[in-house]
Amino acid sequence: MPINNITGMFEIRKSVFTLLFLLTGIPALAQDKGTWNNKQCAVVLTYDDALDIDLDNVIPALDSLKLKGTFYLIGSSPVINKRLGEWRTAAMHGHELGNHSLFHPCSGGPTRSWITPENDLSKYTVARAVNEIRQNNTLLKAIDGKNLRTFAFPCGDLTIGGENFYTALKPDFAGARGVSPGLQTATDVDLDNIKCYAINGQTADYMINLVKQAQQSHTLLVFLFHGVGGGHNLNVSLADHSKLIHYLKANEKEIWIAPMVDVATRISALQASKGSAK
Repeated sequence: MPINNITGMFEIRKSVFTLLFLLTGIPALAQDKGTWNNKQCAVVLTYDDALDIDLDNVIPALDSLKLKGTFYLIGSSPVINKRLGEWRTAAMHGHELGNHSLFHPCSGGPTRSWITPENDLSKYTVARAVNEIRQNNTLLKAIDGKNLRTFAFPCGDLTIGGENFYTALKPDFAGARGVSPGLQTATDVDLDNIKCYAINGQTADYMINLVKQAQQSHTLLVFLFHGVGGGHNLNVSLADHSKLIHYLKANEKEIWIAPMVDVATRISALQASKGSAK
């Protein structure tokens, strides 16, 4: 066979393989983008404990960029009582007021000397934990008027006497955030213990690199903040937090930045759809 014919056949085969690759690859890419509101990934900014710093530093910074976050509120926090009107305004601006329990009970132990006996989760009953969390939902509804929100486990503690207390609360929430790190596809997300990255002193470069990883892998990335520019012994600097949210804003055409309740609701619908299709 002449050389030019062999070359021509090779080019045809190459074109066929390229076309097949494109045809099989495009639906996968489209599916990934469709998962996260037609964007590459989802990023959720969460802030724990109902701190003054949330109202003084975080919400003004997010509002200036028209970004929305989730604020997990402890119902007994004096910052709720003192600044209730400001929390209501935050909710009106699109931020989620999430449930972080009424008294923030955590399981006590040798490394947790700061836990008082009355707030030691290991001394709770499941019924008490469930009732207090539901009472906090009532308080939050009185602030924002909403029925649907998400929960965050105080200290990441899931059980009382070996029993997962959140099991009884599943109908009350769109999902629950834990404290274990990880990037996850929508299919792999456990809505009863959503993974996140707790930030304490990490740089903007570290956080932005996590966002880039989520973009490349088409996954969910959740940040967990406490202090921002102070206000808590777990803290990130104002400058680093600012660099992160400015990166998110500059890339919002490719990143879905939304409150946890919106992302959890979408994941639940996608998981139900895939489950029914099996």
